[in-house]
Amino acid sequence: MKKRDTYVPKVVDVADIQLPEELTPLVEKMAKNVHDVWAASRIKEGWTYGPFRDDKTKTNPCLVPYENLPDNERTYDRNTALGTLKLIIKLGFKISVN
Repeated sequence: MKKRDTYVPKVVDVADIQLPEELTPLVEKMAKNVHDVWAASRIKEGWTYGPFRDDKTKTNPCLVPYENLPDNERTYDRNTALGTLKLIIKLGFKISVN
């Protein structure tokens, strides 16, 4: 068995965390940033926009502004932001709105 075959992710369960309504705008800003960080990394690696993902030619249809992403891709980024915020709260940190 290869070493990577033994990896078992240990996800912190955040299902019991309810985010306050006032954090909703933060979730969207974080989701946009998640996408921008991903896109900047891909562009740095030589990826460009293309109508479909092609690992050989390094093209990806998601190399567009966040607002132009398909709904499923924006949902993915939002879920990443939500999970991060919930983890911060689960670990005992407080997020305040100024």
